[in-house]
Amino acid sequence: MLYFLSQFADGGDFFNLFRYITFRAGGAFFTSLILSFMFGPALIRKLKRHQKNGQPIRDDGPESHIVEKAGTPTMGGVLILGTMILSTLLWARSDNGYVWVVLLVTIGFAIIGFIDDYLKVTKQTHAGFSGKARLALGFAIALVASITVSQMHPEALSNKLALPVFKDVLLSMGLLYFPFAMFVIVGAANAVNLTDGLDGLAIMPVMIAAGTLGAIAYVVGRTDFTQYLDVHYVAGTGELLIFSAALIGGGLGFLWYNAPPAAVFMGDTGSLALGGALGAIAVCTKHEIVMGIVGGLFVVEALSVIIQVLYFKSTGKRVFLMAPIHHHFEKLGWSEPQIVIRFWIISLVLALVGLATLKIR
Repeated sequence: MLYFLSQFADGGDFFNLFRYITFRAGGAFFTSLILSFMFGPALIRKLKRHQKNGQPIRDDGPESHIVEKAGTPTMGGVLILGTMILSTLLWARSDNGYVWVVLLVTIGFAIIGFIDDYLKVTKQTHAGFSGKARLALGFAIALVASITVSQMHPEALSNKLALPVFKDVLLSMGLLYFPFAMFVIVGAANAVNLTDGLDGLAIMPVMIAAGTLGAIAYVVGRTDFTQYLDVHYVAGTGELLIFSAALIGGGLGFLWYNAPPAAVFMGDTGSLALGGALGAIAVCTKHEIVMGIVGGLFVVEALSVIIQVLYFKSTGKRVFLMAPIHHHFEKLGWSEPQIVIRFWIISLVLALVGLATLKIR
């Protein structure tokens, strides 16, 4: 919205700053962060009033959770999403299709997560929204997004898969690209959802991944950078840096209240929406495989659940003491801060590896 101020620019005056994506990304970051601090306490108080018993705690989970986390309200993702969406609408160009696709995917998955959280809180059960219904709605949202993005991509990139490291390699997938893109978006959403099990565990890796994907979006949206790095050019994706910056600002504000001991949980409202947003950015920038590297922590968390379920069904035994894998380390005796900070470190290392793929060709 504020981009229109650049129309009043006259040479090197103040209004000229609004032409620059980096300036507007900074504005989005600080707007989201400040709004989080302004409205966070009031939102938490309201959630506590409406959630007398807080988020239901798993009976089969670590024993400490039943005592330490009981009564903590959920749906705190509303704080991240509200500040992030408002900041993005304020600072990003309203005529950029990629921004709207990512925003609509985020809102769509947020609605799914909100329904799930609402059912869990009101009925005080872990059942929540039907798993099949969640997946069906998620895949429907992802299908619309993938078709829309495919139409927006230049013909040379549409329905093709770009391979990192290998220069100028594009695999033509045809119609198979759509289920692949849908899997990326839905998989990212559910992987982040599974990671959200300890105070501060999910939000920092989400911010790290968002910052990395935002940087990639900015790079592939500039011809000078793409020519220098020998990566494909996708016009318009640079505006996604503003969305990523808004996410980081809102995420930091949320982390202020989610730091151990958490005053609020993001819930499925936040985790599904943020994961879906990361997947959508990866599809927009043609960096779906790099997303798997950058979000490697989320991949491992999801795989630990899949492996545990399949192995238990076939043998009656467990591979991990408890899944997702962060609970396995809790059972081994690691403290919650140890797990959280070490997982943050892993996320940062994986993000750097993902960024390195831009240069290694």
